Amino acid sequence: MQEKTFERNARLEGEIRSVLSDLLRLEVNDPRLADVTVSTIRLSPDRSKARVYFSVIGDEERERQAGDGFDAAAPFMRRHLGQRMRLRVVPSLEFLRDTSYEYGDRMERLFDRLSDEGLLPSPETGAENPEEEV
Repeated sequence: MQEKTFERNARLEGEIRSVLSDLLRLEVNDPRLADVTVSTIRLSPDRSKARVYFSVIGDEERERQAGDGFDAAAPFMRRHLGQRMRLRVVPSLEFLRDTSYEYGDRMERLFDRLSDEGLLPSPETGAENPEEEV
């Protein structure tokens, strides 16, 4: 039973992401939401809440502006989400900045630094096989 719930939530998350992306692109006219991308949706197990992760290029001020834009557009987006998907219960929307890109970039820079310091094998030399040394 839990597998079916997980599969249904995954499918719904993809559909919600698609609808919200279309709304942002075509119907929301708030300049604070220009060039903002919906990256991930996470539904609660009971599907009553959806965390909408977005990415935006810019500084903290640009991030704050996008957050304010989402706060203003949330009722509009929720109403249209319910109309387009015909859900019995339309989840409440919580908008959060997706920081996974920054995290990935920070990890990449850390690995590069460790490689430059000789603590990791460089990509050019390849990883040594520890089994061959035995």
